[in-house]
Amino acid sequence: MNPKYFVIAVFVLGGAAFAYDKFWPKPENPHSVQTTAGEAGAPLVNVTVPVLSAAGEEGKVLFDGNCGTCHGSNAAGQDGVAPPLVHVIYEPNHHSDMAFVLAAKNGVRAHHWRFGDMPPREGVSDADVAKIVAYVRELQRANGIH
Repeated sequence: MNPKYFVIAVFVLGGAAFAYDKFWPKPENPHSVQTTAGEAGAPLVNVTVPVLSAAGEEGKVLFDGNCGTCHGSNAAGQDGVAPPLVHVIYEPNHHSDMAFVLAAKNGVRAHHWRFGDMPPREGVSDADVAKIVAYVRELQRANGIH
């Protein structure tokens, strides 16, 4: 193949890929379950709360004191504030328990949502995060996220 045609083909395909990504309508994420009408601070998902284990109860107390201000009651997220943790994005196969530990310790650069970066959580130990994760995982399982 003539190198000139190869370069032209690369530019044409690259331009087409850019245009497709930039301008082609994207289907709604089937796992995005926003249930609000855009009311700031409103929960983003409906969460079924199960009967919690002892570890889940401990985790709920820690979650409410350290995470709930942003991630909402029962990890349902808050419109305009922070995402729901009871969401398929945070299933164990995508975000391991260690991802939660690292997020609390180091903060997180925004990458799945448009809420902005999450700052580190001062004063939350790895043991605390483990209990918080136990609570979140119980909520997830009760809501069909495994």
